[in-house]
Amino acid sequence: MADGVYKVAVASSDGIVVNQHFGRADTFHIYELDESGSCRLLESRTVTPVCNGGNHDDRQLRDNIDKLKDCKYVLVSRIGAGAATVMEQSGIIPMELPDMIDEAIRKVITYDQIQNLF
Repeated sequence: MADGVYKVAVASSDGIVVNQHFGRADTFHIYELDESGSCRLLESRTVTPVCNGGNHDDRQLRDNIDKLKDCKYVLVSRIGAGAATVMEQSGIIPMELPDMIDEAIRKVITYDQIQNLF
């Protein structure tokens, strides 16, 4: 990945709103962002939901995170502490941003720009 270019995975059932809990999501929309703030949809990836009535499949959780390992950020409406920890250990930053996708991505761009100041 070129400097200043990174991917963001968005948990969304409709491609419009960040509206899926990480453990219940079956689709992640992958966007590419660059330093100028431009954003484009690259693809949608299907995963197997890991949350089943409060029970979680740890192997499937890791498999799903592996499918997103080329993303710098994962945007969800909610994520449990355990899943967030595993994601962070894989080098991915989870963010709870239930909002319109374009607004959530603007927030990520701003966050990323601020992080790069330090």
